[in-house]
Amino acid sequence: MKIIFDCRYTRLGRHDGISRYGARLVEELGKLHPVTMLISDERQLEMLPDLPWVMGPDPTGVTEPWVARTVNRFAPDVVFTPMQTMGPGGRRYALVTTVHDLIYYKHRTPPRDLNPALRLLWRGYHLWYGFQRAVLNRADAHVVDSETTRQLMAEHRMTRNPMHVVLLGTEQPATPPDRTIPETRDLVYMGSFMPYKNVELLARSLADLPGYRLRLMSRISDADRTRLAAMAPAGTIDFLGGASDEQYTDALTSAFALVSASRDEGFGLPVVEAQALGTPVLLSDTPIFREIGGEAAGFFDPDDTASFVRAVRELENPEEWRRRSQASSEWARRYNWPDAARQLLDILRETVARKR
Repeated sequence: MKIIFDCRYTRLGRHDGISRYGARLVEELGKLHPVTMLISDERQLEMLPDLPWVMGPDPTGVTEPWVARTVNRFAPDVVFTPMQTMGPGGRRYALVTTVHDLIYYKHRTPPRDLNPALRLLWRGYHLWYGFQRAVLNRADAHVVDSETTRQLMAEHRMTRNPMHVVLLGTEQPATPPDRTIPETRDLVYMGSFMPYKNVELLARSLADLPGYRLRLMSRISDADRTRLAAMAPAGTIDFLGGASDEQYTDALTSAFALVSASRDEGFGLPVVEAQALGTPVLLSDTPIFREIGGEAAGFFDPDDTASFVRAVRELENPEEWRRRSQASSEWARRYNWPDAARQLLDILRETVARKR
């Protein structure tokens, strides 16, 4: 079975979520079965494992609907892509796509790095479910990150094809962390500042949490920085402006908690990244966070600052903090890349057999 893994979403210089997902999954898959990476820029190889590769077009280019014309030449039995938008037309191979979430059907704000033409196309794609249904039904199978997303896809009748849950992975420490409550009171947030992320609730809550500091790890616009700073007491928000992997890990290993008031997620990878390091997590009470964070997490009403403050205060007991820390690291062991790769390989084999 010849597998081509679509690595064209790999970022240059530094991974984002989709980029890391693809790079780590193809690395582990390559340990189990021969795999060829499809890239669109040779500089992407710096961020990818040492595996065979072929060149394809830019996945955000106008030729993407006809990408199969290029991929057919490499004669794969199956292609896996970490997104759902790979052009299916005219292919002579099995195609397994990934649907991470349906968030943008409710929150129609396109990614800021798209050019104006693509932003317009993006909005059209997410105005109604019918277009994506047509695209998904022309593939052969789909991978989703969570049972919550699988249920939403079934509810909205997104595809007639098989849907398989493959949990995302995170890096696991060599030995389970053995931590005690930190002296500092740092609350770490990793994510964007789009409206549905609800970072404003975290900022407003600092007025009722003296001695706490909110550390915002991601790149942020000047306008968002000014707006959020005005909501909190002076000096209580630390804007990292795009932390490196090392800075992020250091922040998590010294944090009082990782926090998210997001109203919607497809998975929430920072949650399991924190848990794997023994950092308790405090999350908005939503189905996806209940699924991903498990019983080790603390939950609060994303519309109520007092609810968030209570969730923070519950962790101030050193014994409770340590209990949550240990429960978090144990729960997070289910999120690992080797298991995800083994599940994916089984799905690819099943899909090829069914297509044949």
